[in-house]
Amino acid sequence: MTDPTVQPSTQEGPGSVSATRRSSRRYLGRNARGATVEIGAPELDGTHFTPGELLKLALAGCVGLSADRVAARRLGDDFALTVWAHGQSEEASNRYEAIAEELVLDLSGLEDAERAKLIDIMARAIEKACTVGRSVEGAIDVSTEIDGTRVG
Repeated sequence: MTDPTVQPSTQEGPGSVSATRRSSRRYLGRNARGATVEIGAPELDGTHFTPGELLKLALAGCVGLSADRVAARRLGDDFALTVWAHGQSEEASNRYEAIAEELVLDLSGLEDAERAKLIDIMARAIEKACTVGRSVEGAIDVSTEIDGTRVG
């Protein structure tokens, strides 16, 4: 179903997303596959993401997807992983200067050498494949921790 409030773009193509104003400082984000996300200012009540939270969520999602296959090969398809992205924008500069990525998973069942090897492989996969991380590199100091071990 087409939403008549979405104004079309002549530049729309693969990867395009939109944010349509719903009310004062509230928007609805969409992608071409029909997924939506509520976006709003931090001072507003209700369930929504702020743009900064979406930036961190994009980074966390990208990190998880980048490490997923290599971790699943060693841990099995049903392994549990939660990727966190921590950080707040700096008031003085009005920008994110640092974001800490944290991959929380249980590697205690691995021998020390196996654990270290998997962490290294996951870190390299993230560095190589995370488009969002590569895009913010140099603009935001991003640190990464996997199962309590700082990498990179």
